[in-house]
Parts: sequence; structure tokens; C-alpha cells
Amino acid sequence: MMRYSKRPWEILLLLSTLGPKLTQASIDLDLDDDDSIKAAARTAAAGMMDYYTGDQPGDVPGNIPDPYYWWEAGAMFGAMVEYWYYTGDDHWNNITTQALLHQVGDDNNYMPQNQTLSLGNDDQIFWGFAAMAAAELGYPDPPKDQPQWLSLAENVFNSQATRWDTATCGGGLHWQIFEYNGGYSYKNTISNGGFFDVAARLARYTGNETFTDWANKVWDWTNATGFIDDEWHVHDGADSKNNCTIVNILQHAYLPAVYLHGAANMYNIVSVRRGFGNIHATLRIGITDLPQTDGSDIWRERIEGLISGLDTFFPDNEDIMSQPCEQKKCDLNSRSFKAYLARFMGATIPLAPFTQKRLQPKIRGSSMAAAEQCNGPNNACGLIWTDRTQYKSSTGIGEQMAALEIFKANLVHTVKAPVTVKTGGTSKGNSGSGAEDNGSAIDEDIRTRAITTGDKAGAAIFAALAVLMPIGGALFIVLS
Repeated sequence: MMRYSKRPWEILLLLSTLGPKLTQASIDLDLDDDDSIKAAARTAAAGMMDYYTGDQPGDVPGNIPDPYYWWEAGAMFGAMVEYWYYTGDDHWNNITTQALLHQVGDDNNYMPQNQTLSLGNDDQIFWGFAAMAAAELGYPDPPKDQPQWLSLAENVFNSQATRWDTATCGGGLHWQIFEYNGGYSYKNTISNGGFFDVAARLARYTGNETFTDWANKVWDWTNATGFIDDEWHVHDGADSKNNCTIVNILQHAYLPAVYLHGAANMYNIVSVRRGFGNIHATLRIGITDLPQTDGSDIWRERIEGLISGLDTFFPDNEDIMSQPCEQKKCDLNSRSFKAYLARFMGATIPLAPFTQKRLQPKIRGSSMAAAEQCNGPNNACGLIWTDRTQYKSSTGIGEQMAALEIFKANLVHTVKAPVTVKTGGTSKGNSGSGAEDNGSAIDEDIRTRAITTGDKAGAAIFAALAVLMPIGGALFIVLS
């Protein structure tokens, strides 16, 4: 993760606006009133955007101040794309569009020159999430002389597909993009899970089978490495120096999030092909009336398993999200991780409506607790939702984003399902747009080498080799 320098006086000025940590009233939230939910989301969004200075003269659009890292800016603007989608409020659209286009880099793949010296695959993928969301949620298209949302998401995918490394661990993406960066040998789950999610979303949006094949390939590899265990807990990654045989069993909320959402997209692809029908209408008629037999049985099983594995983040059978690090101290990155689990739990429901019965209570319970925890200065939102009104934790971009994401997840029933090129998607891909070319162009070298018989067997071969190699047990490490 990379951060950029910021003038110290600006940081002091920013911090001074927070004022003393005086307890104030919590956000008033009525989950049975859509207007109340939208008001809560706007309050959380405003608190988050107060940290942003990239739209000011002399600053850089898309960057956020120290000590925050560049990847979190991509996450933040992805949240603002979805904020517009769920609420209809376009107040921050101009700022969001400016930021998303300014950071695309020379190759239109979110690898700007000022970030590449320490750029990770996970950093890049969060900007890819934002572009993909803009395409599938019908966010206003950029001017015609600018790169389009779908093409940006495709370019992120293409650049990462070329980095799939079968020399170690039977495949997988490294954490870092360049070998000279510290941590390159680590193959982390968020990079691979993010790649899986974007592949699955591109497969659904475009109908291109190559994306589908890649999504299957990444899932199989993740499962073979043991990054997803038998109890459906998703672990942090492993070092390729040990051929990924020693898994770092740390769990973070954003890890199951990306696999859950990617799996929901894969399930939805089969559901639609089988004539599932109007998903938006299905959500409104109630969970007891939902068809329970459509879609891929294998992807449904995986989705159900991943939801069961969320017990780490909803301990003691409570429907309030928390992270293990909250028992001690969460680092700056971890303070935003609940945002992505909240985002993708909500986004899963329209794609796989059978999940509503299990996910909605978690969303509602967490929303009420988060609203109570937003009782810092100017309704600043705290980190630890289980503390309810006892505001004593940190606040910042990550905490505000987490509250925003959990609030807007209650609005999935008010919006149409994400579009595709066949259901109203207007964003153009690299070869144009429209059903005749599926709105997508994949680099020829990726097409020709993407999925071979050897590739399909690679993950299974790796799993067999791992059994034969000495395993030193679970390793607890933190890479930052």
C-alpha cells in the first residue's frame, strides 16, 4: 500500500476541524423508512468527504491526505458511486467522476506513474471495483473523449491476468506488482479475491465466457491453496517462498466479502440463463416466495458456506459486525474493512435473493449499532459498533465509509438490479459496446493462454503437492 506526501499544515488544519471528542447525539435511524436511511447515509457520506481535499486548487484529484493510502481513495469513490445509485443524490458526482478519471494512468488501468513504485495488485483492484460499479449501476458515463467505465474495469482485469504466476503455488497473483517491492513473494487473498470478483462481474455484464473461465480458475486455486478452509473461513494468504504451504490464518472482513459477491455474480449468471426473471420484483414479494431452485447448485453451496463463515465477524450469534482486531487495536487499513463486507453483503442480495433471509438481519442489526456509534463530534462515526453509544474509538475515512456502506445496504429493495449489456448497460468496453461483441475486448495473449487443460488441473496438482510437502503449521504474520 502506498501513501503520498501532504503539506503538514493542511493535516493540522484537517485534524483541527474534528474538535474535541465530545459525546453528541447518535444518528437517528428508522430502518422502516427509506428517507431516514438515506438521511443517515448522507450524514455518513458527508463526514467521509470532509476528509477529501483533492478537489481543492493545487491539490491532486483522487488523492486523500496522509496517513491514508491511495487504494482507500479508490474504495472511497467506489462508495460514492454506490451512494448515488442507492439514494439518487448526485451532490458529489462531479467530484467522484473527476477523481476516478484523474487516477487512470497512462494505460487507463489505474496504474498512475506517481503510484507505481510501490503499487500492489490489491491497490489497483479497489479502483477497478469503482469502475466496475459505475458500469453495472448505470452511473453517468464520462465524456466520449475520456476512458469509459467498462473499458477501465476490463483494463484492470487484463493487466492482472497477465500477472497470474504458475511458477509457484500452482498459480495466483502476488501481493505486489513489481518484484523489487517488499512483500512481492506473498500471494495475498485480497488480490486474488478482488481479481475473482471483477472477473465474475465482467462475466455477468458482458456475457464473455473467458471472464467466466477465469473466475472459475481463481476460485479453484483459492480453494486448493487452503485460503478458504473447510469451515468457510477466508484467510489472509501465504508466501510463495514456501510454495504457499504455510497459510497465514489471519481473517479480515473484506476477504469473505469479495468472494461472496463474486460467487453471487456467478450464481446469477446461471439463474438468468434459466429464466430466473425479475430479481427486483422478487425482492419486493418477500423471502418466502423466492424461487429456491434456480441458479447453479455449486455456486449456491459456496455462497451459503461463505455466509456461515461470517461467524468470525458476527460473534456470539449477534447480528452486529465486528473485527477480531477490535479486541486490541486495528491499524489504519483495517479500520475500513467492515465497509467492504457491508457493501458486498448488500450487493449480494439482488444477485442471489435466497441470501436475503440470512444477510438482512446482519445488515439491519449492524446498521442500528453503527448509527448509535455515530455520536462523535458532528456525528462522527466510531469504529466499534458493539460499543453502541459508548463513543471511545477512532474515527476517520474508514469508519465513516463503513457506516455509509451498512446504511445504504438497507436500500437494495429500492433500486433495480445491476445492469448488463443486454439489460440497459450503456458503458462501452474496449471494442465498443452492444450485445454483438458483448461490450468487451480481452487482450489476445490472455485469450489464447487463459484456460488450458494444464491450467484447469494446476490448482488440483498444487493441492496434491502441498500434501506431500512438509507443512510447518499455521503462521501468524502481518504484512503492511
